[in-house]
Amino acid sequence: MQRALTRLSSETFDCLIVGGGATGCFTARDAARRGLSVALVEAKDFASATSAHNSRLAHGGLRYLRNFEIGLVRESLRERGTLLKIAPHLVRPLPFLLPISGLGERLKLAAGLTLYDGLAMRQLPGHRWIGRKAALEREPVLAMDRLGGAFEYHDAQMYSPERIALENLIDADAHGAAIANHLSCETLLLRDGRAEGASVRDRLTGDVFDIRARSVVVAAGPWADLFLEKATGKAPAHRLIRSKGIHLLVPQISRSALAIEAGDGHLFALPWRGHTLLATTDTPFAGDPATVAVEESDIDALLGQFRKFLPAAGLTREHVQAFYAGLRPLVADGRRGGTYDASRRAELVDHAGEGLGGVFSALGGKWTTSRALAETATDAVAAKLGRKTGRCTTATEPLPGGRFDDFDLMLRGFNITWPGIAALRPMAHMLGARLPQALKGARLTDLMPFNESGDTPAQISFALDQEMALTLEDMVMRRTSIGQFGPPSAKILDRIADQMATHLGWDAARKAREIESLAPIYEIAA
Repeated sequence: MQRALTRLSSETFDCLIVGGGATGCFTARDAARRGLSVALVEAKDFASATSAHNSRLAHGGLRYLRNFEIGLVRESLRERGTLLKIAPHLVRPLPFLLPISGLGERLKLAAGLTLYDGLAMRQLPGHRWIGRKAALEREPVLAMDRLGGAFEYHDAQMYSPERIALENLIDADAHGAAIANHLSCETLLLRDGRAEGASVRDRLTGDVFDIRARSVVVAAGPWADLFLEKATGKAPAHRLIRSKGIHLLVPQISRSALAIEAGDGHLFALPWRGHTLLATTDTPFAGDPATVAVEESDIDALLGQFRKFLPAAGLTREHVQAFYAGLRPLVADGRRGGTYDASRRAELVDHAGEGLGGVFSALGGKWTTSRALAETATDAVAAKLGRKTGRCTTATEPLPGGRFDDFDLMLRGFNITWPGIAALRPMAHMLGARLPQALKGARLTDLMPFNESGDTPAQISFALDQEMALTLEDMVMRRTSIGQFGPPSAKILDRIADQMATHLGWDAARKAREIESLAPIYEIAA
């Protein structure tokens, strides 16, 4: 997959997708597989904002039941099952424990979990009650006042949401889509109240050119309404509200995921790749989405909540190895209360009534339901263009790396072909059935991992050749996970930057800028 700049500047497309997050990537895959000509542009890198800065869960939304959002829960559970099927290397079942203190709470949750299991149609094991003694034997960190026991239930976790998005684009590219990252959409091209495409700027070269398209899908996450206002000069009829959430990475404190009642909300301790992800805050955000960042007060507040409600974990500031902040784009629904209680429903808006014929916005939603929103968007585009397309196959056709029957069986085969390589399991999780392509011609030194993430020089070469990695941040934060567990050493960054410089033709000054550009990722906002 290469940046398709020549095609983007010379062809006319059925659909231009603005935004390379989860929804945009799923839409590109769906539309391309159905025979539409598709262009997708992303201002930074694919899945570099909200689609990366989340809790890494593919979940059915158990807590949405308290708002009686049965339809949203049913859809979320269905889509959770879809992700488990189409990306089995990147999405795995995750057991949760819900600690309970009183009988009333136990009865209420038992009813909710029974409904949750029923809506899930037996995708995963049903819930069960675990007594106090057994709960503490399983997770000593649950030692707390008035613990009566815990419910166990199952949801799912994404090993790398960034790579799920990327694999959608790899499949879209294979079906003819023209794709480019680091290409920002500056304004929409309109004639007689209809979309004709967009003017874009290459953020790597400064070049500006037009992309011609018969329809435009704005899948810009928390920027969606702001983009339309900038691109058209008019305030859109549909506004988003934005919620800031931070996550902290600490040493692993439990084997199961923990969901802990904390006043008006919940705390989550999520085991992820040998660490624990602490989640999350939920506060209204009214600033520029590009400026969202973790502040020291955010860290203090979240750690304070865990010290209060999970004291046995003994978490301190020194335990924090990495952190990130993201924005949830929420569709305003008039419901009273804070952003925590706001609906996570998604909405596709047709802007024809605002003098923007052929322009659609994909608003709200969450990772788990982004494929379904993309299907709705593709249906709408095809109808608007009067095109009879094939049926949607993205819910049944595995992603490129997911084309295998059994992960452990596949891994055993890899171990026979490449014996004694410790990094094979993490590489197999990242690449799935595509791993043999990445290892073709690799030397033994190419398979020695850089650090605990398990990523290797062979993956760097593969990402440069096949996955549109154009900056050092693209490489260490999204094509691999080298930078996701805290700042990589200067030696590792220099080695990777050297490899990229050779491939991409960077001079010494560009290489130095690339390394320096990573520093803000690990800095606390002033």
